[in-house]
Amino acid sequence: MRKIILFSLSVLLFASCNKKQLAQLTKDKAELQALLDKNKADCDALTAKLKNDVSDLQGQIKLKDGDITNERAKLKALEDEIAYLKRTNTNLLDRLSDLSIVSKDGAESIRKSLDALNRQSSYIQDLNSNLRRKDSLNLALVMALKRSLENINDEDVNIEVKKGVVYVSLSDKMLFKYGSYDITSQAESVLGKIAKVVNDRKDFDILVEGHTDNIPYNSASVLEDNWDLSVKRATSVVRSLQKKYGVAPERMTAGGRGEFVPKVANSDTKSRSVNRRTEIIILPKLDQFFQLFEAGK
Repeated sequence: MRKIILFSLSVLLFASCNKKQLAQLTKDKAELQALLDKNKADCDALTAKLKNDVSDLQGQIKLKDGDITNERAKLKALEDEIAYLKRTNTNLLDRLSDLSIVSKDGAESIRKSLDALNRQSSYIQDLNSNLRRKDSLNLALVMALKRSLENINDEDVNIEVKKGVVYVSLSDKMLFKYGSYDITSQAESVLGKIAKVVNDRKDFDILVEGHTDNIPYNSASVLEDNWDLSVKRATSVVRSLQKKYGVAPERMTAGGRGEFVPKVANSDTKSRSVNRRTEIIILPKLDQFFQLFEAGK
């Protein structure tokens, strides 16, 4: 009897477990089915959207093809018109010659004149391009010099572009003692900075010009007058640039202008100090400059 009771309890427990598992499986199946239905709906919606996008793209492609065809037609029409105008111009010249309105030699002269005008126009364009390039090089040179000399007093150094070339004007009081042509130690550092810039630009030559005021030179030295003093100051600068800072001597020219090219009237002490200066003029090599003109001949 006890065995029968235990068996009956086991059967009841087993049946109860099977019902719970079956309920869970049923629930899981329902959830999976719902997820599957949702994914299918999403997939159908995406497929429909892709079909619409493809249809739109095909329509756009057809429109673009039509635009391309129209543009090709316009281009062909323009090419035909250009060819027609060329034929018309040639025919007009021939007809003018045939009708004796102009002779054949006259027609040929017109052709040569047109060719010459075309060559001149091309030359002018090339010249303008070269001049713009020179202006750009001058601007870059000025910027490099100003960066290098930015810690120098503006009253002692002035950098500007005049007459298409770069001028570096150095004051007399910085470069020399009054009436002397020996370069000061302060000026040596300035000349070193200028030399570094010009040494990096081999396509430029350097002209050094000395200037004095209008007070007659009076000293027991071998110098006779302001001409001698201005030249001697220029050669002192050139010699320093060559020997101390390695500037090639064949690139440099030294000259003296005496008192005859003042910046301002020699009316007082201040104005005379402005006129006492040395100018380092950095300019394109002359052979390269004249090549600009030779190219058009």
